[in-house]
Amino acid sequence: MVNRTGPEKTRPDELISLHGGHSGEFCCHASGTLEEVIRGYLERGFTRVGITEHIPPVEDRYLYPDEAAAGFDAAALRRRFVRFVARGRELQEKYAPRIAIRIGLETESWPGYGPAVRELVETFRPDYLVGSIHHIRGISFDYSPAEYRAAVRESGGIEELYCRYFDLQLEMIERLRPGVVGHLDLIRIHDPGWRERLERPEIAARIRRNLERMAALSLILDCNCRLLPEGGETYPAREILARARRLGVGAVPGDDSHSPEEAGQGIPEGIELLKELGFSTDWPRPREPE
Repeated sequence: MVNRTGPEKTRPDELISLHGGHSGEFCCHASGTLEEVIRGYLERGFTRVGITEHIPPVEDRYLYPDEAAAGFDAAALRRRFVRFVARGRELQEKYAPRIAIRIGLETESWPGYGPAVRELVETFRPDYLVGSIHHIRGISFDYSPAEYRAAVRESGGIEELYCRYFDLQLEMIERLRPGVVGHLDLIRIHDPGWRERLERPEIAARIRRNLERMAALSLILDCNCRLLPEGGETYPAREILARARRLGVGAVPGDDSHSPEEAGQGIPEGIELLKELGFSTDWPRPREPE
């Protein structure tokens, strides 16, 4: 039987990422093999890590542009996802004495994602889910500034886009109860005016509502740290992290890495930020999918 946990004893401040581990082997906008990514974490002293990949789309029209350019269709991405889970389980067992690896699914938000995720959970029995929103009205808004502008137009304006995003996020939280909620405010990725936007009453109220629901369900907030070494901001922004702390939402650092070189990027800085804001660094464990 596969040991899916590895070393069980945890300690405060341990190096951990619950949203990371994308590899070029199974993701078109990443590089390196999955084993190279895991070795990258080991070289940097990690004791626990979550390896995730985006779920395959149900239709070709929901492919990312780089997937379509690489000649994939929805069926081919499904076959690649099968290989990802199988390879992840092999590496989970191989490295169990040295590092606790959890194999997870990162969700999407195209139409029909709910039944698709349930089917994937039943088929592959992942250790946890990262609940992420990458699509608004079928448009992958975070892929490029051009896609972002298309999502703004389709939504009727940028504030409407933000509201739609956080409403979809609440729907995802209620439907999937994911162990980890990924990059909570990703919707600001291509918006230079995001700081002011997040303070708009109709947007701020939605953020608070979603955090309150996360607290009630004991879901973990992903603190995406990959931009910290460059002087960038976490996802979610510091102000949202502070709000989450006041509401009793637990947080765990994540690197959202897409290569062996990025494995662990920003995690030490993220741990210091979370400590500064008063979060416990006795990191919570993600719940298993229902």
